[in-house]
Amino acid sequence: MQRWVRCVLLVLVCSLCAAQAGEVTPVTATETPLQAWLMRVHHAARQSVYTGTFVVSSSGGMASARIWHVCDGAQQLERVETLSGTPRAIFRRNDQVVTFFPLSRIAVAEVRESLGLFPSLLQSSDSSIGEYYQLKILGSERIAGFDAEVAQLVPVDRWRYGYRVWSEKRTGLIIQLQTLDLDGKVLEQAAFSDLQLDAAVNVGKLSRMGNTDGYRVLRPDLQKTSADAQGWTLHRQVAGFKPMGCYQRPIAVPNSAAGSTTSTMQWIFSDGVATVSLFVEAFDPRRHQREGVTDMGGATHTLTRHINDWWATAVGEVPPGTLQAFILALERKK
Repeated sequence: MQRWVRCVLLVLVCSLCAAQAGEVTPVTATETPLQAWLMRVHHAARQSVYTGTFVVSSSGGMASARIWHVCDGAQQLERVETLSGTPRAIFRRNDQVVTFFPLSRIAVAEVRESLGLFPSLLQSSDSSIGEYYQLKILGSERIAGFDAEVAQLVPVDRWRYGYRVWSEKRTGLIIQLQTLDLDGKVLEQAAFSDLQLDAAVNVGKLSRMGNTDGYRVLRPDLQKTSADAQGWTLHRQVAGFKPMGCYQRPIAVPNSAAGSTTSTMQWIFSDGVATVSLFVEAFDPRRHQREGVTDMGGATHTLTRHINDWWATAVGEVPPGTLQAFILALERKK
């Protein structure tokens, strides 16, 4: 399981939730202050060269990781190494991602098409973001030795959480991020405890960190599909959330014959900031027993439901009521 909230690694199921989209166009004079601000922090995450230690804390505990990030022309290179919990590392070259598990000597290689590089705040270039969030500039603070602008994304309804963001004034790089519940209380916080901007990162050395020699490489068979092709639809849309992609993926069946697998559909939605995934697979009474909401710590929740011969799971960093709206709207096509 990969446990990074929003900015680094999430539970494995959430790490697949990156919204699928093309490259974002530059900010224009017609864009709103919110859109311009979002694009600034997004481009800062892509263009900045930095190293640092990143800490994520919530009611579920605390975790930390070491980050290296460099932009070499059009190429994005990134390495994330956990400093707590089970050793693991993620290497990213553009949309090519390899997750290393050194204890088992296994590496999982995947292609993840996503707008969101670290820190992954912007999930979509959709111009309707301003219909669901308001931008408030709160002032300035000093964080991790840097002068930062403090801003808050305030949701206009109760379908999504709010965010308080500290971005470095010169570059726009996010150096601290808080997720706020419906009453404005902090659910979780992610921040650099130390940061070196414009660090002298050796591109060649960083690139070699993606070498899989000595590892058994697994390549999950992720196939693009559509909910319609899989026989599913939403009879009612959840305000602001639009479909961003749909995938079919094989999964291993625990406690079954060796090599036994089934498949699950992942249907991804985003409102431009928050992301929700719906996972649907055939119902198995040996594995699927408990319906309802599970608090995964911090802002992340899951909601499961038995729908006739199927088992549906909604996952996202949204209020439980939002997941319930998705699950209740999900239905099998006649």
